[in-house]
Amino acid sequence: GGSPASSPVLGGRGRAAAGGSSPPGHAFRRVTLTKPTFCHYCTDFIWGLAGYQCEVCNFMSHEKCLKNVKIPCSCIAPSLVRVPVAHCFGPPGHYKRKFCAVCRKSLESPAFRCEVCELHVHTDCILFACSDCRQCHQDGHLDHDTYHHHWREGNLSSSARCEFCKKTCGSSEVLSGMRCEWCGILAHAACCVIVPPECTFGRLRNMILPPSCVQLFSRNFSKLHCFRISENLQTESDEDDDVDGSTQGSTKDIQISTDSSKQTLKIFDGNDAVKRNQFRLISVPRIAKNEEVVEAALRAYYINDDQQEYELQTFTQQVLLSDDVINRNDAAEDSNLGSVFRESVPEAWIIRAKPKDEEVIRIYPAWLKVGMAYVSLRVNKDSTVQTVIKEVLPLLGRQTECLQNFKLVEVLMGSKQVQRMVLDNQELILSRLKDIRKTSIRQMNQTRFYIVENSESIVQVNLFVGGLPPQLSPEEYTNILKEELAIKTNVVSVSHVYQAQGAVVLQISCFSEAERIYMLVKDTVVNDKPLNAVVIPAVMASKIPHNCCPLLVFVNPKSGGLKGRDLLYSFRKLLNPHQVFELTNGGPLPGFHTFCKVPSFRVLVCGGDGTVGWVLGALEEIRHKLVCSEPSVAILPLGTGNDLGRVLRWGAGYSGEDPYSILVSVDEADDVLMDRWTILLDAEEPAESAENGIAEPEPPKIVQMNNYCGLGIDAELSLDFHHAREEEPGKFNSRFHNKGVYVKVGLQKISHTRNLHKDIKLQVDQHEVELPSIEGLIFINIPSWGSGADLWGSESDNRFEKPRIDDGLLEVVGVTGVVHMGQVQGGFRSGIRIAQGSYFRVTLLKPIPVQVDGEPWIQAPGQIIISAAGPKVHMLKKSKQKQKK
Repeated sequence: GGSPASSPVLGGRGRAAAGGSSPPGHAFRRVTLTKPTFCHYCTDFIWGLAGYQCEVCNFMSHEKCLKNVKIPCSCIAPSLVRVPVAHCFGPPGHYKRKFCAVCRKSLESPAFRCEVCELHVHTDCILFACSDCRQCHQDGHLDHDTYHHHWREGNLSSSARCEFCKKTCGSSEVLSGMRCEWCGILAHAACCVIVPPECTFGRLRNMILPPSCVQLFSRNFSKLHCFRISENLQTESDEDDDVDGSTQGSTKDIQISTDSSKQTLKIFDGNDAVKRNQFRLISVPRIAKNEEVVEAALRAYYINDDQQEYELQTFTQQVLLSDDVINRNDAAEDSNLGSVFRESVPEAWIIRAKPKDEEVIRIYPAWLKVGMAYVSLRVNKDSTVQTVIKEVLPLLGRQTECLQNFKLVEVLMGSKQVQRMVLDNQELILSRLKDIRKTSIRQMNQTRFYIVENSESIVQVNLFVGGLPPQLSPEEYTNILKEELAIKTNVVSVSHVYQAQGAVVLQISCFSEAERIYMLVKDTVVNDKPLNAVVIPAVMASKIPHNCCPLLVFVNPKSGGLKGRDLLYSFRKLLNPHQVFELTNGGPLPGFHTFCKVPSFRVLVCGGDGTVGWVLGALEEIRHKLVCSEPSVAILPLGTGNDLGRVLRWGAGYSGEDPYSILVSVDEADDVLMDRWTILLDAEEPAESAENGIAEPEPPKIVQMNNYCGLGIDAELSLDFHHAREEEPGKFNSRFHNKGVYVKVGLQKISHTRNLHKDIKLQVDQHEVELPSIEGLIFINIPSWGSGADLWGSESDNRFEKPRIDDGLLEVVGVTGVVHMGQVQGGFRSGIRIAQGSYFRVTLLKPIPVQVDGEPWIQAPGQIIISAAGPKVHMLKKSKQKQKK
């Protein structure tokens, strides 16, 4: 409803008031139920004639529950959005026991889900989902430090209980119950209204990067790019999705309308839908009043307005008048039959809004912080944008300010993108409304007008570009980017240079230039190496609360089969997505750069031991550029061996534990120190390289070691496994299969003999050590080897100190062959204790297989020097109390 022209109406804080005591926006009608159905309010069965159904959103209710229904209808959902934020949809998939947030029906066919919040929608309902996603960063349009609960309805487990009345609020049968997507609090729809609006982020508050501390100018980038979600998750183009969605919806409706007494009509909601051939199907009686058809068409587009304000037109733009009667034979009926709609000659109709001489519009002043959600204003055919601003300012307490300091912004709150357009001061408001409705009735329902103060907004897009040649100067990197990407130096500058990694961070002050560079990088190759680009946010460290220690999460989606992908999705939901990084998209460096100014943070690495080593190596290289130079690192083991994860009590491997419980365990973990070691590989050039076929040795190189380093049979098995995985990588997606391959390559070497002790010389702390008859020599830093085996053993020995991961010493152990290794794996024997020290020199007399933390290769004759690598690294060890629980 509107308001008198003389008295504009002030809206409430954040919500539109429903008229009277009726449920918000629903169009209920009594239905006869032929089978038991669940009430969406109390989740109990509805029988017989006791049911009421909303004709717009399919909300089902007992008659006794009607007066208590608080859930708004989908048709008014856009008006309840506090801050419009577009969703981030991945590819369509099958989701069991989930329900569509628009039509409330189960997701039996492929559907979309948001990668940032818990929204699930059918493919044909995605256009009607409004932009009510979580706000995870500031985008230059809104700046506030207080966050409200972000409620999402339904898709809770049947065991979910309300935080206030302690009764069950979840259901696996209907869309029921509410959950805050920041703090995770659960409540009934009726109970959540009594919850204080401010959200404190719940149990994980100290680990979550507050959205008010993150800034990202993202206008020209898709949500997938903003949250660094892999390109292979992108769906087809929007146009294709729209067409596919309408087709699927059409098929579904055709199956419903098989009654011979009814007919199916195509309904378009405007010129945009006609252009895209994007329609909705409605089923109406073969003889029906025109008003009934208009009403059915409106509800197909989730609009619950008065049908008197709309009319139907054919493709020839001829309006179907209320007294027109059309039948299949084009014969006019007697006028006393009234306004009747029969099966029409044209197949499709367009629903149009009738022109108005005046109407009431809402003006939202959210960015002015005036303490109200909107003001309602009556406009007529002479009202311009300037007159609207002039009338609104006094209502906001800004009557003394100059009109030229403000502008009116039209905002389209689409599900995939929030589009903003500044209106010209002389533009007629009613003419603009008419154009929007002519384009799309649906889009009109998702359009708002904001009054905004004019200010020169400083655009700053940060783009991480990797894959460049290492060890160049900033000027050389700038020249390369000029040549390859034709960057405009007046709007693009190099803000950070990572020479060792061959990466730079670009600071771009133009949206279109940032988008152009981002898209161009994907197809650019420098020195036969492809470049990669990542959009990264700016973290405002000064705004981070003192007791907050955000968690930086790295996930290797290639580890643990498909479990890495699932963990990425879960951690994005539980934390701020801007603190979750996918390692296949630029490696660890973008994450560390994002957190470089954060005064205190922790790291969680989800992957195998190789992934952990990758992240620790990157941390070692960049720590001098971090304010928090020694962050503690936790592990979620996703690999095959997971020896470091075992030592730190994180388990033998992830097997589907609740991600929330994992984060709580990380929060409660104990800080411990661990040694890291540097291995210098200095191969000498062999005299007979051309004759025996040995490849020319590489220049000296340095690798880092965390767990162990093996020479001989141990490395040979790892090398064979590595080759098998390279040949058929698709088969190596489970720990069980991987270990089976290890056993297979081990059995093939069981009769193999290699007198390793004759091929190498060992020096420990400047003293020569005589080697026994062995086939493998292993340097161990942690008390776990080969998937949990204790290679050193637990027997006391006066010759050596008891090993610890922070004692500054390595243990040297020998194995006599594959059988010995199998006995160690089975716990029947230990290795042969050889030495313990802090500095080692190994001389190779011939090419020998070498592996460091599971990465194998053939090392040419020469020297291998192992020594302590700088400061000890801080690791997180799972507390015993949590493990017992």
